[in-house]
Amino acid sequence: MIFRVATRRDLPAVLALLSDEDQVLDPASMPVGEEHERAFSAIESDARNEMLVLTDTEAWTVLGCLQLTYVPGLGRGGQERALVEAVRVRADRRGEGLGAELMRLAAERALGRGCGLIQLTSNKRRTAAHRFYERLGFARGHEGFKLPLERP
Repeated sequence: MIFRVATRRDLPAVLALLSDEDQVLDPASMPVGEEHERAFSAIESDARNEMLVLTDTEAWTVLGCLQLTYVPGLGRGGQERALVEAVRVRADRRGEGLGAELMRLAAERALGRGCGLIQLTSNKRRTAAHRFYERLGFARGHEGFKLPLERP
């Protein structure tokens, strides 16, 4: 397995993972819109954001992904924290330890940057994901809230 920063070439595969976590979608069938290009460029050009992928070593197939955002803060002695978003592993490769490896490598990357904490939110309906995060040592320490914003 190779853990690396995603490139523009990985964008269709990442979108396939994010579009439907219960089945394997062909990345070639994924429409990559202008909004996706803009968002990927913003992530790629921001030193506090990384879209990371886990690929196999032979076909370079994207097997998993996540986004890490490094958040500065005054708490915890001024240490940054790493926010994990968009964690996905291909449906046909779950149960092989890829998700645990992806999260371990992300935590290692965050620690190497000096982060004192790694945090994430997860949709309440994703109960299997919650069990996965708890097995990795994540604890439910806060209640999360979201407010969708709409332009007038």
